[in-house]
Formats: sequence, structure tokens, C-alpha cells
Amino acid sequence: MVEELFGTDGITSKSGGTVTPKEAFETAKILGIYFSMHTCPPCRQFTPIFAELYKEMHDSGNADLAVIFCSGDKTEDLYNEYYEEQPWHALPFKDPRLAQLAKKFEVRGVPRLIVVNAKTGEVIDQNGVQKVTMEGPGAIEEYIAKAAK
Repeated sequence: MVEELFGTDGITSKSGGTVTPKEAFETAKILGIYFSMHTCPPCRQFTPIFAELYKEMHDSGNADLAVIFCSGDKTEDLYNEYYEEQPWHALPFKDPRLAQLAKKFEVRGVPRLIVVNAKTGEVIDQNGVQKVTMEGPGAIEEYIAKAAK
């Protein structure tokens, strides 16, 4: 499923290197495909909330949630500055897969969080921003439970 969405070309790892999408997401139960950009005020509000939730899960040893940042930033400087604030993987700046993913999931605005079953690719939530903002960890737990069915 991961290779169907992202191919086999490397993605940016938070450690600074690159990894294949398969390596990056192999232990995850759900995958958040996060479309966002530095100059978007609603994105700047949601990103810290989502990043904190992600860090809390991973710090407690729970790797069920994986996330990939898909940037709409216009310059590499903005991309780099914004990505520094995020704890997950990312598509490289101006990666051609971004347009393919945006088309596939009909992304028309940001922030947008597409939540998919990491094993099957089935969409669990077309836009999880509001749910995650309102429900926090409960939203992630619900997504994981849906992926387990």
C-alpha cells in the first residue's frame, strides 16, 4: 500500500537522511498524510497541536501513528523552517509526488490531514484536522481502532 501511494523513492527522515516509504511506515497502523504550509495561519495553529500529540505517542513507545508532511511552501527556506517544527517524515521540497497525492485525495486547501490504514490504504478520514483538534488522543485511538477492523 505504501509503495502504491509514495513509490520507492526516498522521503526525508527527521534524522536528516532519507528512507524508503516502506521502511518509514512499516510498523504503523495508521498513516497521516499532512498537507500544510508555513504561511497558512490555520496550519500554524494545528501543526503544534498535532506534533505534540504525535510526540507524546512516540515518547510512550506507541508507533501506531506515522505521519508524512506534504508541503505547499513556495520556497525551500520556508519549507525548511516549517519542517524544523515537525517531528515526522516529509516529502522532499517540490517533490513530484505532492501533486499526485493532492490530486488523489482531492486536496483543495490546507491544513488537510488524510488518515489512511497504513496496511490497506483505505481512507479512514478525508480531513482529520477538526477531529484531532477537538478530540486529541481520542481521535487517534478511534482511527487506530478502525484500522484494526
